[in-house]
Amino acid sequence: MIAADSSHPSPVQAPPAVTVVICTHNRAHYLKQSIRSALEQTAATRDFEVLVVDNRSTDETKAVVESLQSAANLRYLYEPRLGLCHARNAGWRDAAGRYVAYLDDDAVASTEWVSAIIDGFASDANVGIVGGRVEPIWEAERPVWLSDDIALSLTVLDWSDRPKVITDARAEWLVGANLAAPRAVLEEVGGFEPRLDRVGRRMISSGDVFLQKQIMARGYTCLYFPRMSVKHLVPAARLRQAWFRHRYYWQGISDVVMQLIEENPSRGRRIGLAAAKAAALLGSPRMLRGLLVPTRDPRVFTDKCFAWILVGRMMGLLGAAHRA
Repeated sequence: MIAADSSHPSPVQAPPAVTVVICTHNRAHYLKQSIRSALEQTAATRDFEVLVVDNRSTDETKAVVESLQSAANLRYLYEPRLGLCHARNAGWRDAAGRYVAYLDDDAVASTEWVSAIIDGFASDANVGIVGGRVEPIWEAERPVWLSDDIALSLTVLDWSDRPKVITDARAEWLVGANLAAPRAVLEEVGGFEPRLDRVGRRMISSGDVFLQKQIMARGYTCLYFPRMSVKHLVPAARLRQAWFRHRYYWQGISDVVMQLIEENPSRGRRIGLAAAKAAALLGSPRMLRGLLVPTRDPRVFTDKCFAWILVGRMMGLLGAAHRA
């Protein structure tokens, strides 16, 4: 039975290997499918638990969890501080498992997902974070102007058919919809950075990438393990060019927030960096064309999105990052 509040296994009960954390905010209409996929695993029930972190929802979220209360390994935790990083941190702090795995509330885990997580960590004692393939569930037809490069921003991820070590998180990365780390490693790095990732409708992002960078900086291996696969909803509302313009502008600001956390550059340095971004944009006719001209050409739209990243970085360096 699920308790009204989170509770750990009794002292005589062996802790599970994996705690699956599903963070959610006012998405009850998606949540049940995600929870069921996390529960319906080939791994033995004793090997994992599912912890739903309710991030100050005002909809039927708690009722959805209670409707699945026959699952002995399902728990509920309420986190009153709004923000994805707060919810994710509450999850690992309350986790009973050795490994903490994150699944989005609109994602569906494969039936071997938990087993793949355990196998990923067993493949190398130095693995500090592991994640896998994310396939899209298109709620509407994919637009002709959406290139594979830009689809990455929809949490669509497929780096390889085989496991591979990620060495540069700027080129390849894992995503928060499908990643796991040892609880001890999350504690060592302090978990997710609260200044990164979404609070309500604010589109700051990259808390997952920043976490990977922190873990890798401490000498741990970052592993892409494709058998650890999930499917992730792509809502029809996100398949509009206006959404991508907004998303990539905020990605630029997010990049600057990470830079400010890591480097803390002086005001003069920030202005110099902003000027360099402006020069790069103004010196690229292709990017300027992409920024200014309406298009259905996927190559031109890709240029447009990358140009909006530069605009976001400029604005972030000139002060928007501090107000984000």
